[in-house]
Amino acid sequence: MLGFLFILSGCHTSRLIPDDGYLLTGTSISSEDKKISTDELQAYMPQRPNNKWFSLFKVPLGIYSLSGSDSTKRFNRFLRHLGEAPVIYDRERTILACNNMQLAVRNQGYLNAEVLLLEKAKKNKMKVFYRIVPHERYHVRNFSLDVQDASLARVLDSLGYQPSLAQNAERAKPYSINELDAERSRLYGLLVENGYYKFNKDYVHFRVDTTLGRHLADVEMIVRQARDNADSTDLAHHQYNIGNITYDFGDYKPFLRHKVLRNATAITTGGLYREKDMHETYARMTRLSAVMASNVRIKERDNHSDTLDVDISLTPSKRNSFSAELEGTNSAGDFGAAASLTYQNRNLFRGSELFNIKVRGAFEAIKGLSGYADQNFIEYSVESGLVFPDFKFPFLRPSFRRNAQATTEINFAYDSQDRPEFHRRVLTGVLRYRWTRMNKQLQHRFDLLNLDYVFMPWISDTFREKYLSDPQNRNAILKYNYENLFIMNWAYHFSYTSRPLGASASNYGTNAYTIRLALETAGNLLYGITSGTKTQQNAEGKYTLFNIAYAQYAKFDFAFCKSFLINKNNSLALHAALGVAFPYGNSTILPYEKRYFSGGANSVRGWSVRELGPGRFQGTDGRIDFINQTGDIKLDLNAEYRTHLFWKFDAAAFIDAGNIWTIREYKEQPGGQFQFDEFWKQIAVSYGLGLRLNFNFFILRFDAGMKAVNPAYTDSHRHFPFTHPKMKRDFTFHFAVGMPF
Repeated sequence: MLGFLFILSGCHTSRLIPDDGYLLTGTSISSEDKKISTDELQAYMPQRPNNKWFSLFKVPLGIYSLSGSDSTKRFNRFLRHLGEAPVIYDRERTILACNNMQLAVRNQGYLNAEVLLLEKAKKNKMKVFYRIVPHERYHVRNFSLDVQDASLARVLDSLGYQPSLAQNAERAKPYSINELDAERSRLYGLLVENGYYKFNKDYVHFRVDTTLGRHLADVEMIVRQARDNADSTDLAHHQYNIGNITYDFGDYKPFLRHKVLRNATAITTGGLYREKDMHETYARMTRLSAVMASNVRIKERDNHSDTLDVDISLTPSKRNSFSAELEGTNSAGDFGAAASLTYQNRNLFRGSELFNIKVRGAFEAIKGLSGYADQNFIEYSVESGLVFPDFKFPFLRPSFRRNAQATTEINFAYDSQDRPEFHRRVLTGVLRYRWTRMNKQLQHRFDLLNLDYVFMPWISDTFREKYLSDPQNRNAILKYNYENLFIMNWAYHFSYTSRPLGASASNYGTNAYTIRLALETAGNLLYGITSGTKTQQNAEGKYTLFNIAYAQYAKFDFAFCKSFLINKNNSLALHAALGVAFPYGNSTILPYEKRYFSGGANSVRGWSVRELGPGRFQGTDGRIDFINQTGDIKLDLNAEYRTHLFWKFDAAAFIDAGNIWTIREYKEQPGGQFQFDEFWKQIAVSYGLGLRLNFNFFILRFDAGMKAVNPAYTDSHRHFPFTHPKMKRDFTFHFAVGMPF
């Protein structure tokens, strides 16, 4: 594979280069002053060398070079469309880039800066080097502020405004046109958030004297008087207040209650005009499920009034909708089908409440089970949810309600499964809150109440005798997960991303990082209520609620992901995740749904789901290893190099490491317990390549992983399969939707 890429990237391209031209093969920027960021100057480069897959192989150029000279032939046009034309060096554009870089560096205060261009030609190839020679930087000696409008000056004093260049005046600050522009924007932002509706940046300019010698400059910041029109004699800047707020439904009847509209309106009558309140009002109206489109318009009453009226126009969404899905299933060769019907109401009580209910049925013909009367799997489920567009919680401060983008969710679900081995019923209820702050960079989720009731009305004699009751083959973990169980928990989830709202979300164009944190506890309230009396204990000494044992545990999850942009086509993504869950009190084993597993498309990709761990444990019974290959601790470490290929195709090379462990020692999982002096020897490692079909709104992912270190074995050949790879033993293929992290 690598050899093929080398050959293709080295295809002869000389015939595509003009006789007097050069193929651009390299560019770089360096500076004699490390304080100057060369990364920021990359944007001024007019040309970049041809794209390289994984920053190594010029495959797109090689594909283009395979095309013939006759562009009328369809196959040649296809190859050229698939590949990338050679980048022919353009000296005129490069000279212009030098001038632009020089201006950019001078704007940073290096007023005598130079940009030197070095060209290195070898045969028909060219490398270009930009060298920044900044010379000495200018500093601000004196800074003054002249606000020509006396009333505006008083307001700025009351707001505590002080230009950054005027702070700590005893220390000379570097002179920078970029800093002056930032100060202009800062003043503009302050004023438009304090009523100055008509203020704009053109009212602010600077007078700079750089003739003082010794690389010093005097800077005067001038805020001019207002001039609405040529005939105006009123030169004062005015603060505007909000007057009437009206809601326009056009040709539609009012479809939302007035209280809902007011809660979604960040603007307040009588308050000062604030630009961010206008944007926030528009965003809140758009988030209402009952609203398809909204528009916030500002109207001046007259030329002599400092009052602004606001008109908010709303267009309703379609209130009711139905959808149906039909799917086929194949579980290890057992074929089946499923169908579902969903109803959704986007404005249930005229408060933009989102109500949905989904009914689903599934059937699967199961083969290969001996000793069971029924060979089919039948499932029925009902899910229902109601989402309110705000907090439904008492005692919250009005300011918190107003500033947070929040929803309240109530969900119920019932699932009935009839398998040849057992019948299972699961009843679920959730009361959940979600809210975001800081331009959606900070997101919270709080499950105030989460109830799960698992009921096993029937277990076949064959299954019970073989796995649950046989004293020679009794599996405590398996048995616990086939008993009636009650789970009552609360959970808090937190996530933060450094990418601001509106920034590009491209997987290949960010240097962002993300932090996720989750805390969950279960059973503490019930334990406090029931532990006071032994009459509520069952035969195994567990406390019960309505004669049903309940789970008690604590769970903690943390994940960190960071991406590094190499260039527009290549990036590196790193991911680390740690999870710890501890059963205590009324539980010695975690419920199956709360246990960790390793392997799969989003974990260590050399293994399939639930095939790795815990620790050095080896699965020996494929029928119940899905239970045994779970644990209480999980560690994932991933590194992925991502590159763009062509059209919608991207690729990745990855290395994954991790495993799961148990906190307690279970006889069903020998070698699975976490030990500080041993766990690092039990970290599994895999490597592989991936292909992604990137449609922006969703990504289809194909990953091929190979085992490199397998902790389940001690002999060197199988413990280090990287040195002795076998496709049948070590290869795993994954198909998934979305990125792994």
